Amino acid sequence: MTVQLFIPCFMDQLYPETAFHTVKVLEKAGCRVRYNTNQTCCGQPAYNAGYRDESKAVCTKFLKDFSSSDIIVSPSASCAGFIRNYYPGMFDNSSFQAQVKNLKQQVFELSDFLVNVLKVKNFGARLEGRAAYHDSCAALRECGLKTEPRQLLAEVEGLELVEMNDVETCCGFGGTFAVKFEPISVAMGDQKAQNAADTGADYLVSTDMSCLMHISGVMAHKGLGIKCMHLADVLATGWGD
Repeated sequence: MTVQLFIPCFMDQLYPETAFHTVKVLEKAGCRVRYNTNQTCCGQPAYNAGYRDESKAVCTKFLKDFSSSDIIVSPSASCAGFIRNYYPGMFDNSSFQAQVKNLKQQVFELSDFLVNVLKVKNFGARLEGRAAYHDSCAALRECGLKTEPRQLLAEVEGLELVEMNDVETCCGFGGTFAVKFEPISVAMGDQKAQNAADTGADYLVSTDMSCLMHISGVMAHKGLGIKCMHLADVLATGWGD
């Protein structure tokens, strides 16, 4: 199967190793991965900030960059959820309407694609320690993903998966929310970090590096010593070069 890879703009700039690990995992699952170097952003930051016209321009570019019928996989439930749920309203009665209509069957977050489309859960990954999993709001509420990431983590040799208290509560990042409402955002991140620490976890894992970016900052400030890892980073650990 040929898949198109969409990498979030912030991951491209700040966490490129996670993008490479996503490719590594997809290729081990038997996929032929294509990456359009013209890609930029899904348009979500501008949309959430209220700049709807500017956002639509970025979304239009996305549609042009991913105009083939190939499945599109992203290591971000936030981006996948935005594309699947918000594009239809933006492009209703437009020349892109037919293309957008197919996005719900074409765009997938990584764990969703691996578990529900490819039916692959075990990648031979090995990671010693205890891991808590963070349900991002986008994965849980926009993509309907709860068990998929946990099924993948359960197959990682040496990894014990533990659950946090209030696991479905937001971490406080929310993109521009963290900027506009910093005190609330920090307090929510602090609670999430403490809940992770209370499990005795060595790692905090999620489908969304944006959440982990926020939480890891809080953890560093508190000196908790928990390593934040994207799901793709975990699945690519312990095998190959």
